[in-house]
Amino acid sequence: MALKVTKISQVSPASNSSNDSANSMVLPLTFFDLRWLQFHPTERVIFYKLIKDSSLQSFLSVILPKLELSLSIVLRHYLPLAGRLTWSSQDPKPSIIVSPNDYVSLTVAESDADFSRISGKGLRPESEIRSLVPELSLSCDSPSVLSLQVTLFPNQGFCIGIASHHSVMDGKTVIRFIKSWAHICKHGAMDLPEDLTPVLDRTVINVPSSLDAKIIELLSYFSEVKDSFRSLKLLPPKEISPDLVRISLELTRENIEKLREQAKRESARSHHELHLSTFVVANAYLWTCLVKTRGGDENRPVRFMYAADFRNRLDPPVPEMYFGNCVFPIGCFGYKANVFLGEDGFVNMVEILSDSVRSIGLRKLETICELYIDGTKSVKPGTQIGSIAGSNQFGLYGSDFGWGKPCNSEIASIDRNEAFSMSERRDEPGGVEIGLCLKKFRCLVKSKARSGFEAQSGSKGYNGFVK
Repeated sequence: MALKVTKISQVSPASNSSNDSANSMVLPLTFFDLRWLQFHPTERVIFYKLIKDSSLQSFLSVILPKLELSLSIVLRHYLPLAGRLTWSSQDPKPSIIVSPNDYVSLTVAESDADFSRISGKGLRPESEIRSLVPELSLSCDSPSVLSLQVTLFPNQGFCIGIASHHSVMDGKTVIRFIKSWAHICKHGAMDLPEDLTPVLDRTVINVPSSLDAKIIELLSYFSEVKDSFRSLKLLPPKEISPDLVRISLELTRENIEKLREQAKRESARSHHELHLSTFVVANAYLWTCLVKTRGGDENRPVRFMYAADFRNRLDPPVPEMYFGNCVFPIGCFGYKANVFLGEDGFVNMVEILSDSVRSIGLRKLETICELYIDGTKSVKPGTQIGSIAGSNQFGLYGSDFGWGKPCNSEIASIDRNEAFSMSERRDEPGGVEIGLCLKKFRCLVKSKARSGFEAQSGSKGYNGFVK
């Protein structure tokens, strides 16, 4: 696959007025932002198939100008995305600073790859997906917040690559930005509807101020720059192996219902005691599969992580359109692999994850924070770690820029942090798409494993377990 960069633009927010100060802003980070301060960028690629107007000439004369213009307009509403992170000596925590001349970098590229293959669900080299993700400027003193890349596959389609600093916005905010950009591009609008208009007011985050210091202390605990308390340097990224591959799995609504019924059947608890959401049963099943297919020491420690949305869990609730992070990591700590290796492994994980989700609403945020800090500091070497990125409730496939809804989407950043991704299915409500990114030599077609997957979930779309 050859990729040629043809243009790098600096797209500034459209001005609200002739007053330069209209495009200036200082937005302090909140407790929910600080946890992700040193986390690697969130990276996503969204693919769009072009039925017509897919030539290079049409792309350069019609599609690209529309994307650039609408990006400038939407940045006026999402002004913090044009800024940079800073942490001045007089401030207790970092802020997003936006100045009149700030911009978002937009890289334009052209690829000769087979669009149908690279945007599909089958095995693909991760290096091909990663080439579609832009670099985010990550200087220690003042890293940028957002970087974008549009790649054309002539006479086939295009994709949009997004790299965003995780401390600036969570997944829900990222998807809402993409949907807002798409709305303005498709409709030629200058303003956003109410359900896409971001709320920038930081005072809606009502948490004890003492929690900020606890998270900053935790960041210092893991930082390699011990003598630089205010460093914005990210933790070292995991090296991406050249034999890394990506595959997507699909669980239909029928598959999910079969897993839900299996959990009711096998659990000794009343099903009224279990939280049997799509999120719980899908993640319980996938995590059990990953623990089993890894093999090795059955007494090894394992840890599963997910991010809980606190918008509706704070008092008062945070507006749904809030811009920023309002998620916090929740850990299932203290378990060994043997809990998930037997025939009861799936139902064990359902009960563990169900209890975890239900407990969030019963505990104070201070307790949740303490549990996370203690659990994170106590992780032992050799622990099998898994985490979930994304959600099946974001509605990404509604992001139509005027050339139809996406044909696929991938969270590229799961290749750096032992995670797998989840989103809703494109063409069916109630199902989920799951992305995995692991080493090729462990990507094996095992008839026994496959038959087990099909027997329990009913899926026929999976061509092998990834170990």
